[in-house]
This record gives sequence, C-alpha cells and structure tokens, in this order.
Amino acid sequence: MGLNAATRNPYNFGLTRPAEEKPKSRLPWFQIITMSAATPPSSSSPALDTFRDIILWRRKKVSATVVLVSTATWILLQVYQFNFITVASWFIIFILASLFLWGNVLRLLGKEPPNVSDFDISEQTTMEITNTYRKFLEDVLRWMFHVTVDENWFVFARTLAGLLLLSYVGAFFDFLTLVYIGTTMMMIVPVIYMKYGDQIQRSEERVKGEMGRFYEIFDEKVVRQTMSKFVKEKKND
Repeated sequence: MGLNAATRNPYNFGLTRPAEEKPKSRLPWFQIITMSAATPPSSSSPALDTFRDIILWRRKKVSATVVLVSTATWILLQVYQFNFITVASWFIIFILASLFLWGNVLRLLGKEPPNVSDFDISEQTTMEITNTYRKFLEDVLRWMFHVTVDENWFVFARTLAGLLLLSYVGAFFDFLTLVYIGTTMMMIVPVIYMKYGDQIQRSEERVKGEMGRFYEIFDEKVVRQTMSKFVKEKKND
C-alpha cells in the first residue's frame, strides 16, 4: 500500500495535513489585518477591502457610525434596560420613515426615486460569504485538534488557562457587554497596532523570550523530575 502525499488523521473529519508540512505560526487577528492593509484591491474581495477600511478608520464616517450605533445599542439595552425587540423595532421604523421621506422628497423635487430592482446580492458576493464561513469553520476545527491531538501540553494548558480566564471575566459581564467590548476593541486595536506596531513587536519578542525561559525551567525542574520519579516508582513496583 503506497503512502499518499498527505497523511490523514482519523480524528480530523477529512481535514488533511501534508506529511512534510510544519505547523505555521498563527498571527493575531489585528496583525493579519494590518499586514494585509497594503494588499492591492485587485487581489482581495471587495467585502474584505470594505471591512478592512472600516476597521482601520479609512472610512471615518462609517467607522464612527459603527462605534456610535454599538454604544447607543449598549446604553439602551444595558443602562436603560430596554428590550431588544423594542430597540430593533424602533430602528426599523427609523429606517422605513427615512426612506419614505427620502423617496417623497425626490418626487417633489422632480427626481426619479432609486430603482429597487437594482438592489440585489450577486452570486460572487454569496460565494465569498459562504467561503469565508467555511474557512472559519475549518480553522476552528484545525485549532481544536491542534490543541488536543498534537500532544503539546503547553499549548493545551495555555488554552485552558485562557478559557478559564474568559469564564472568570464573563462572570462579571453579560453577553451584550462582552460583545460591546469586543466591538470596541476591534475598532481600536488595529489602529493602535498600525501606529505602534514596531514597539509592540519588540515588547512581544521580549515577553516571548521570558516565557520561553520560564517554560524551560519549569520543564526541567518540575515535569522531568516528576516523570523520572514516576518511572522509578514503576520500576520498583
């Protein structure tokens, strides 16, 4: 039986990894966005370009609108304790009333209202959205099996520590507040990284060096000694 170019893990649900492939270092999401800021528009999708422009405040009006809408929504739902359906209904009423007034003002001015038939979702946009969700799901599955199956206990322990920290923080905030904090961070962190990326990378390298030295000391003085004692006890038994 010949060996294929890609080895299949029985736990990866059809996700394959080439036999000679080395694990790639994963960059933070804000670093990926800022690194791809120089990508030519022809090599990426229009939806991705628009999202990147909003995150990096190249479209300042749209970015400010995102921040204002998210802040207003959080204040209405969290501070004033309005119901989500109530706020959503008000928002839809505002949009419908604005469009109604806009269309009638255009008619009074003798101008043609916008053609509704022009508003459609192209097949290319639909495929881009579908491929984005599919890629996101594949990345989540690969990450899960990288943490659990690849037998790297340090990554596994670090992931558990991060999830425990998230659960601890989540005990002090509700889901809406966490979403609002995430949205605010998404609108702030990439811009800060674009401006102070070099200083942040140097600090990150120093922290990684300290963490690496701590890991080596912990592995030598705790893990290996524990394993050696366990092996000796096994032999004595």
